[in-house]
Amino acid sequence: MSESHIWKWNNFEVAWNLEKQSSELPVSVLLIHGFGACKEHWRHNQSELANFSPCFAIDLIGFGESSQPIARLIGDPAEQNTFEYNFDNWARQISDFCNEVIKTPVLLVGNSIGGVIALRASQLLGSNCCGVVLVGCATRALDDKRLVEQPSWAKWSRPLLKGLVRQRWLSVNLFRNAASPAVIKKVLKQAYPTGKNVDNELLALLQKPSQRKGAPEAFHGFINLFDDYLAPELMKSLQIPVDLIWGEKDPWEPLKEAMSWKENFSCIRSLETIAGVGHCPHDEDPESVNQLLIKVIQAVK
Repeated sequence: MSESHIWKWNNFEVAWNLEKQSSELPVSVLLIHGFGACKEHWRHNQSELANFSPCFAIDLIGFGESSQPIARLIGDPAEQNTFEYNFDNWARQISDFCNEVIKTPVLLVGNSIGGVIALRASQLLGSNCCGVVLVGCATRALDDKRLVEQPSWAKWSRPLLKGLVRQRWLSVNLFRNAASPAVIKKVLKQAYPTGKNVDNELLALLQKPSQRKGAPEAFHGFINLFDDYLAPELMKSLQIPVDLIWGEKDPWEPLKEAMSWKENFSCIRSLETIAGVGHCPHDEDPESVNQLLIKVIQAVK
């Protein structure tokens, strides 16, 4: 894995790396990880993609080796060195990075919430973004705008839930439990149905950032994110091509929702399903996903 670099952004440190074997195309690729992950989650993809285009990977604020500032929730005073963990701010991190560091047209590739961030960042980048690839994109079923789809008990209990998760003592304890090795292994068994590539390297790259002092802050901010962007609303007016890559057995983001997106949004060029895998097909079956990503890269004009 390539060496990490640090980019200063809005008084925060953003960790990133680059692999570059070829300058065949005047376009770069930026890989955006999902919630709880980091740039190293693209360990089986970045070097392969770098054979066709300069390939960057980045740690979102709150994750990996990037700064982990105190979460500022809606209604909290705007204090120095705090951060609103939301899709707009993460997308601004990505778009500014593309403009200030990459400085070429870019193809954005995002897994899980990284997909929603990629879509929003593409809007901010305008003509500097030539496409988006969503790998098991977060569908955000618990967003307030989708509450109509939830059972009645979820609707009436929503105010209580919002009040509870604002309590930092609760979110910190929830995070510490979720970040334990036993829970991480349990979650990975769900996320990777085949068990392929669930190894010590994966456990280490997920667990190490969770041990940092500020690690609970992104969790605290994210679980309080009840009303933010949904992928469909971002794709409504998108003019650039969007390609979908989905795990057939994704336990959290239903394949049927991706199929519905493909039918309803003209910007979506393709939907490729990876048989037998779950929420992280790029890591569970990197050979198949790399072939698809290379095909997208080569299609950039």
